[in-house]
Amino acid sequence: MAARNRMPPWHEHVRLANGRDILIRPIRPEDAGPMQAAFTLLEPDEIRQRFLHPMKELSAQQAERLTRPDPRRDFALVAAEPLPPGEALVGAVARISIDDNGSDAEFAILVSHYVNGMGLGRHLMRRLVRWAKGRKVRRVYGDVLESNLPMQALATSLGFRQEPTGEPGLVRVVLDIPPPKPKIAPPPMPLPAG
Repeated sequence: MAARNRMPPWHEHVRLANGRDILIRPIRPEDAGPMQAAFTLLEPDEIRQRFLHPMKELSAQQAERLTRPDPRRDFALVAAEPLPPGEALVGAVARISIDDNGSDAEFAILVSHYVNGMGLGRHLMRRLVRWAKGRKVRRVYGDVLESNLPMQALATSLGFRQEPTGEPGLVRVVLDIPPPKPKIAPPPMPLPAG
């Protein structure tokens, strides 16, 4: 039997609608430099929609913090060129972090305009929700600018509902995750007569 070419967990090759091949994988510390470099390629509105305020650059400290998630409570994926971490241009980042209560988790996604509109945000969001379910999270949420209609539409299409944040210009999108169904044991086998 031939050996299968298996990828590590949470790694997958994806071909985008424009024919570009990317690798979706967990973020690595080596991604800090390429993320800082790619930050200058982002449009101001992309930055504002992800960070909820304008920023001119991604500092070394911010990049370091983003690329070293706490494995007990954080998960982050990148969509990057299929090159080694540290060499690959990162086109999208998706993060989720479990709150101190252990049952809620906040997400954030940034998809560069170079790969926007090709289903990558949807794909990444589904991966974040899958990770959250595996950690028995009950609610996934994210704060979105009211002007970010594409993100609101994506969230709605994936079953998120909207609720107010109390902050002007922001809306919170929330996905309630039902508890896993209890596994039902098979009925006992009848004993042979006799």
